[in-house]
Amino acid sequence: MLTQREAATRGRMRFNQLRRDAAVQVLVRDNNVDQALRVLKKKMQREGVFREMKLRRAYEKPSERRAREQAEAVRRYRKLLRKRMEREGY
Repeated sequence: MLTQREAATRGRMRFNQLRRDAAVQVLVRDNNVDQALRVLKKKMQREGVFREMKLRRAYEKPSERRAREQAEAVRRYRKLLRKRMEREGY
């Protein structure tokens, strides 16, 4: 059972912070560490760990963060429109 304070703290936590606490597991089969390392890198890439590390190298002002996120949203939307044009022709 959560205390009221813990519940309030968890409510403020962002999804990425909660997801970051989850451990990533990679099985090493037949002592094949190279293959396990490739799998680990692929999982980290998929989860955006490398991208987040790059962003956290230096402090990003909140206004710069909003501008970057807005630009990313515009980029995603334009990509969606391009894909839709290819598929449906409108």
